[in-house]
Amino acid sequence: MAPRFDIDGTRRPNGAPVAVGDPVFATKALRKFLATLTSRPSPILLDLGPVVGSNVSFFGEQLGCKIFVEDIFADLDRHAREGKLDGLPRFLQKRFPQAAGTFDGILSWDLDKAAAQALACELMRLLRPDGALLGFFGTGQTRDTRYTKFVIVDDVNLRHRSYPAARGRQTALLNRDIIKLFAGLRVSESFLLQNNLREILFRKTG
Repeated sequence: MAPRFDIDGTRRPNGAPVAVGDPVFATKALRKFLATLTSRPSPILLDLGPVVGSNVSFFGEQLGCKIFVEDIFADLDRHAREGKLDGLPRFLQKRFPQAAGTFDGILSWDLDKAAAQALACELMRLLRPDGALLGFFGTGQTRDTRYTKFVIVDDVNLRHRSYPAARGRQTALLNRDIIKLFAGLRVSESFLLQNNLREILFRKTG
């Protein structure tokens, strides 16, 4: 059984009560993402969300991987505060110094429409052949000025923790738009969850 963590990210014994606070939702794709990487010795993982210590520990214990955390939400916030959102796609085209095919797995915790195309192109470049990209995409229409930090409880549950954002969420990406963005990847699994979150597991062939 996977290790579990308290709401503040500290480890707790398996079977202990879950801390009360942020809502917890099921994930159907995370376990499948892990399964694609477990056969590889010391896979390299890219996490596009803010640093969550318990997530780093989880992937380290599950996969024995090397993990790079690149907070795209912080980049988006900075560009929004400075009134430079028009320059965000150009910034993202040079955001990642790693060579093509560096990463075995990539975690994308919701794309902002302003940055989607440029970021998707870079992620497809960075993913190695036969690599896996797990994307989480909000489908609800909202102007809520908060981001969501996804905290892994175990391989079938995620804690959703809100924190302030510089601007509200823009128009949600439709499923066909997401598939078009990642046209260089193959959809392996796709799930629309009851909380209006879509999970898509992509694989890179060739």
